[in-house]
Amino acid sequence: MGTHLPSTEFDGTAVDDQREADAEAVMGEPPAQMVQLLGPDGKLGFDPVFSEYARKVTPEVLRGLYADMAAIRRFDVEATALQRQGQLALWVPLTGQEAAQIGSGRASRPQDYIFPTYREHGVAYTRNVDLAELLRQFRGVSNGGWNPKDTNFHLYTLVLAAQTLHAVGYAMGIQRDQKLAAPADGEDAAVIAYFGDGASSEGDVHESMVFASSYNAPVVFFCQNNHWAISVPTNVQTRVPLSNRAKGYGFPGIRVDGNDVIAVHAVTEWALEHARQGKGPVLIEAFTYRVGAHTTADDPTKYRPSAEEDAWRAKDPLARVEKYLRAEGLADDDFFAKVKADGDELAAYVRRTTHDLETPDIRSAFANTYAEAHPLVAEELAWFEEYTAGFAGGEQPADAGQPAAKAGH
Repeated sequence: MGTHLPSTEFDGTAVDDQREADAEAVMGEPPAQMVQLLGPDGKLGFDPVFSEYARKVTPEVLRGLYADMAAIRRFDVEATALQRQGQLALWVPLTGQEAAQIGSGRASRPQDYIFPTYREHGVAYTRNVDLAELLRQFRGVSNGGWNPKDTNFHLYTLVLAAQTLHAVGYAMGIQRDQKLAAPADGEDAAVIAYFGDGASSEGDVHESMVFASSYNAPVVFFCQNNHWAISVPTNVQTRVPLSNRAKGYGFPGIRVDGNDVIAVHAVTEWALEHARQGKGPVLIEAFTYRVGAHTTADDPTKYRPSAEEDAWRAKDPLARVEKYLRAEGLADDDFFAKVKADGDELAAYVRRTTHDLETPDIRSAFANTYAEAHPLVAEELAWFEEYTAGFAGGEQPADAGQPAAKAGH
């Protein structure tokens, strides 16, 4: 689709490049191409298809995209600190993937429904999810944290790839609803399903794509290929670019520079338009990198070289937008100072709100297991009551009713 940069000009991992090239040579396919508009040098290029969509990213919009990326990175730093201080049981960092998430999230429309995994904090931000509410699940005081009906942003899915099945089912549902009656706002809706390169190896993704293609469902599969499924590199997951897999299901697959917020926004807008028009699903592979750990329970120094991380830091999604804005005279020091101040204000709000979160009574877990009373749950509750009553003065043990963060982290 147009003239795009070969992935070998961008990829920070030579092993991935060589393995993909070898596989493509065997199959007689041309080298994988990748859509890139704003390069690491901060210079804007041209694409015969997607530059038309990129023109919608006005200077004002681009400043907003930068501010969003800066805000979510500041939030990520703060959430990591909260976990290290015992306020969260676990945290899933996103640093390095801001452009993939903000660019795609801002390309969606309010009527679109989004199914995330557990790392899409930037997408949540674009859908007006209260980031402090998002931390409830990671603190262990809620099974969710927000109402999806308010934002059309589904709850996080911790089971790899399960949300892709839900997304296709939802897309098939709205497809049928829209055939029966025109949408109230006059615009059709589409669905985005987010997943990672590791999840792409799950059978759920295959089954989802089979159904999506068979029924021409209005769904965009958005794969954030951040190169590492915990300690497993992408070259172990696949011998060809993940975007090529779409060919086997009969719908378009596009690899985009996931660190280029302008290109991601353009490609996602095109894909959602394609889906809304009844042309079927699209697979987007956002070629990016997880700069930090998989989670705060992970140590990436055990399985990847620091030189690789350094190579990808040079492709930082925020730095390239700042270079462009400054070079074109579209933003000055005052703008960047305000962005930093706004980020610090967001971090302070998140910290304050997290500290103020109330811990629910652990007995509510028993009450919410089934809609109606269940004898086994009643038996377990009776045991718990007897156990806690055994402490001097009837006091509960220190960890009873406390956040998961208080034990084991």
